[in-house]
Amino acid sequence: MEIRKEKILGFMNEKSYQPLLFDELATVLDVPSEDREAFRQVIDELEADGHIIKTRKNRYGASGRMGFAAGRFQGNERGYGFVLPDNSEHGDIFIQTENINGAMHGDRVLVKVIKIQHGNKSAEGEIVKILSRANEKIVGVFEKSGSFGFVIPDHRKIKGDIFIPLDKTMNAKPHQKVVVEITRYPESNRNAEGRIVEILGDKDDDGIDVLSIIKAYNIPYEFPEEVLEEARKIPQSITDEEIEKRRDLRELAMVTIDGEDARDLDDAVSLEIIENGVYRLGVHIADVSYYVKENSALDKEAVKRGTSVYFPDRVIPMLPKELSNGICSLNAKEDRLAFSVIMDIDNLGRVVNHEIFESVIHVDERMTYTDVYKILEENDENLIARYEPLVPMFRNMKELALILAKKRSIRGAIDFDFEEAKIIVDEHGKPVEIKKYEMTIANKIIEEFMLLCNETVSEHFYWANIPFVYRIHEDPEPEKIIRLNAFLFNFGQRIKGPNHIHPRALQDVLTRIKGTPQERLISTMMLRSLQKARYSYEHEWHFGLAANYYSHFTSTIRRYPDLIIHRIMKEYINGEFDENRNRHYMNILPEITKQCSERERNAEEAERDCDDLKKAEYMLEHLGEQFTGVISNITSFGIFVELDNTIEGMIKLSSMYDDYYIYDEKQYCLIGENTGNIYRIGDVVDVIVVRSSPETRQIEFMFADDLGRDFLNYINADYNSKKNHISDKNNKDNSDGRKNKKSVNKHIIAHVTGKGKRRKKSR
Repeated sequence: MEIRKEKILGFMNEKSYQPLLFDELATVLDVPSEDREAFRQVIDELEADGHIIKTRKNRYGASGRMGFAAGRFQGNERGYGFVLPDNSEHGDIFIQTENINGAMHGDRVLVKVIKIQHGNKSAEGEIVKILSRANEKIVGVFEKSGSFGFVIPDHRKIKGDIFIPLDKTMNAKPHQKVVVEITRYPESNRNAEGRIVEILGDKDDDGIDVLSIIKAYNIPYEFPEEVLEEARKIPQSITDEEIEKRRDLRELAMVTIDGEDARDLDDAVSLEIIENGVYRLGVHIADVSYYVKENSALDKEAVKRGTSVYFPDRVIPMLPKELSNGICSLNAKEDRLAFSVIMDIDNLGRVVNHEIFESVIHVDERMTYTDVYKILEENDENLIARYEPLVPMFRNMKELALILAKKRSIRGAIDFDFEEAKIIVDEHGKPVEIKKYEMTIANKIIEEFMLLCNETVSEHFYWANIPFVYRIHEDPEPEKIIRLNAFLFNFGQRIKGPNHIHPRALQDVLTRIKGTPQERLISTMMLRSLQKARYSYEHEWHFGLAANYYSHFTSTIRRYPDLIIHRIMKEYINGEFDENRNRHYMNILPEITKQCSERERNAEEAERDCDDLKKAEYMLEHLGEQFTGVISNITSFGIFVELDNTIEGMIKLSSMYDDYYIYDEKQYCLIGENTGNIYRIGDVVDVIVVRSSPETRQIEFMFADDLGRDFLNYINADYNSKKNHISDKNNKDNSDGRKNKKSVNKHIIAHVTGKGKRRKKSR
């Protein structure tokens, strides 16, 4: 079916093609009469997907050649949006509010291009058809107004309240979090309508905020009873009979290295130095496929979930705890079934020999990134004494990891250096600390070893010429690289060879800007110019890694693609792969890879949304306090400032009272019209937290020097409102000794009321 679609689209995209009637199209393509119905089904599916257009005269043509594009609509809280097209020479297409025509965030739509891209401005379009709806159910806050109710969606990109008839409210009370099922989708001048199908609880109850995100992103968080029953029947020890079938590696020294709070340990590593100084690296992965059989209840639930999802206060696992934390987890001092890859690596990082086989292993120690770092970089005497037999192996691991990293750098792999946040919450789910997640040599060891293992496995099974699941990252679209190059010109940078881009050219730019004020902005813009990595049953290289072969093999407990290729690999190495299995996997892998890619994106968005919520919730406790940050971006409507703990907030242009500021879009700076003050990316500034909204995930700052009338009004009104809300919540919490929120610093009040001294700006 997919091959037929590609052939039809290829034909319609030829320059000589003119729109044809269905019968004309069937005749030109030599479709036999007995295949006409199947051919019509293909044409109907292409039209439903937006790839082809049927004109009013019943003629068919490729949508792109007729000025249309199919893609995903991305809403904006301000009312407008963008369509991210499947394939379009125009890039992302801007949609004015009046041209959205009832589309909701996430919908798949067909858009008519009405203005082509010009300079830095996106192409503009009008949505003419909703191809498929993304939101059957929406999570939000229920409110009541006279004779009707309405739900305010949590997702800020979904515009417009949802009307709820009073007989469809399930007796929900105002301010409760609910799940609403859409019964009538919005139209140009009419809001959506729905009925409440679940009441989650009061919006301020512990855990409801994260539960709302879980529901909003349709993440299954409870296992069906038949899945749990199947998991409970799995023995928590391995049999002598199974051990006899495998290579016994229980005498081989090996460890797991993970974060302190990790519970699902799916990879262990070993390292020996053999003759001629060759490194013999072993990567041993939990053999989940031994326990999760194809088409079992566990397997069906795993493919439905696709991945585990990680939130600050909980994990939504792909597999029940009996497997994820139990028999599949490579816990220290326990015998475990594994799938091992042994690689012999020379001093240039080249794999000169490798083996892939089923094994039984026994992990010696459960190491943490922190302890390995302290051993290798701080020479912690206590830890060195405690793990004395393993210390030489750790030092060799560091040596090998640096060799592998250098090899990847030479071949041009792109290395983005985005700092991640570590959010620590208390037993109520409240954020108590947010800090940078430190990446150390210990993290680098595991990262490099897993990357190499994934490449080795992928290349091995590519040449076996059997169906497989690849992790691919396609080349960026030339139009986006041209726009990126124009953006980089403003900062004195340039990409070499933009028409036939190699990842090394992008890495060269990242190397040159390392440590500069513009590093974060340029890295972000570069990342947005690249395609999204995805799973595919067809082989392609991985652009970002500059790797010809890449697959995900090393995380079977938390990723389904890893699990299914374990299943394929075991059938192949055990001589069970025949033509029937070949056809079977060719039939199921297209849909599975698509499903896993979608679930991965969904999980990433949910995790990011939760992090933003917790950051905004954390800053509610710091209203009125002063912080030092760095300007991370400048736009025509304000300045973004990032604090040392990775939290980012915006300073609105309207809150800068000392001057009227003009945005210089070429230099990405703001210039004071009268004072000549200049704000640039990378400037270190002092800011005050003036607003924080977990509901909208937004944090607002003001310059510490710019406190004025607006902030005074805020202190008297908005802050007191939030303070009362927090006080009510904390009164409930005080029973277990938690501290009330402190009031705004008196010096700030003095400054606001004009009693503080104003510093002269020198930016």
